Amino acid sequence: MKLWIKTLALVVTIAWSAPSAAWWWKKPSSYADTRYPVVLVHGMFGFDSLLGVDYFYGIAEDLRKNGAEVYITVVPGLESTIARGEALLPQVEAIAAVHGKVNLIGHSHGGPTARYISRVRPELVASVTSVGSPHKGSPVADVIVESPASSLANTLGDALGGLIDLISDGGYDQSMQASLQSLSTQGSAEFNNFAPAGIPTSACGEGASSANGVRFYSWGGTGVVTNLLDPSDALLGITSVAFNSSANDGMVGRCSNHFGKIIRDNYFMNHLDEVNQALGLHSLFETDPKAVFKQHVNRLKNAGL
Repeated sequence: MKLWIKTLALVVTIAWSAPSAAWWWKKPSSYADTRYPVVLVHGMFGFDSLLGVDYFYGIAEDLRKNGAEVYITVVPGLESTIARGEALLPQVEAIAAVHGKVNLIGHSHGGPTARYISRVRPELVASVTSVGSPHKGSPVADVIVESPASSLANTLGDALGGLIDLISDGGYDQSMQASLQSLSTQGSAEFNNFAPAGIPTSACGEGASSANGVRFYSWGGTGVVTNLLDPSDALLGITSVAFNSSANDGMVGRCSNHFGKIIRDNYFMNHLDEVNQALGLHSLFETDPKAVFKQHVNRLKNAGL
């Protein structure tokens, strides 16, 4: 009996001193444990969770498993960049009141929305990262704005946006017209005059990596049809026609996604793949979108952010 007790004690001691070797003990990961929390900002027609499906599908959960503190914000799915920014501001203020600053990561229209915060309240922001954001506008928005059927498109868009908002309990009014105008080439140029930090001065260059104490990063994709099992790929295949064969993700052109330090601008991902939609159906021949987010948050950690 004494020998059995001594053997057990020895095994426990070895397991405790080398937990990675023990199957019953797994040390919590700190790979994504940043100094300031990560704050996710959705894009057009966005939401936090819709019928149990997160907009940033599986991303927040994966980041949290790796030590990150993550907040998911909600702004109007369809509105101007400034109106969306004003809706985001009190949420950022509340988070920063606890943590000091935030690391904003915005997808699509969420990128310019996050830039609005760094423009008006830079002291609240440690970094802004845009994912597939149309910083210089989208031809898709241009086509709709200039179309004779724009009024019908706005009506249908408002109805769909309102339905998504109702189901996801957002509580915001919707304006397809204001959203499209902000995402058009002209509207984006006007916003860039208001918030120029991080925007490339050349047609397809790289912008400043920081301003006013805020770091800037971006990445995006140039895939369109990336997984034949994903029904959303068909819609993006149609919208990609607006780009006249130039590289794009179905909604945003390769050069338009440039902002601050470019992590990569040509992942084989379409506009929805970038946030692991729909339901994680992305290309089997490209990096998992969750891994891209995780690696970037580790980058923020290593930068002391």
